[in-house]
Amino acid sequence: MESLYKNETWELCDLPKGRRALTTKWIYKQKDGISSVDDARWKSWLVVRGCSSKEGIDFNEVFSPVVRHASIRVLLAFVVLFDLKLE
Repeated sequence: MESLYKNETWELCDLPKGRRALTTKWIYKQKDGISSVDDARWKSWLVVRGCSSKEGIDFNEVFSPVVRHASIRVLLAFVVLFDLKLE
């Protein structure tokens, strides 16, 4: 929560008339670190429960790009192996 306040990623506002607040829940997950570099760490994020939000009203699109470190390493290995140019 401190990080959210510090980075000013949101602001508190009044609920519009005729609207209801969406229910949320916290998700906690242990993320594996890169072997011999980082230790495993806990990550948390606040999500809206899927059954309480409606597309077009509460959200328009969902996009969450995620990549694993191992995938980047494989890509870079192919670039080196085949003498390719990476931009």
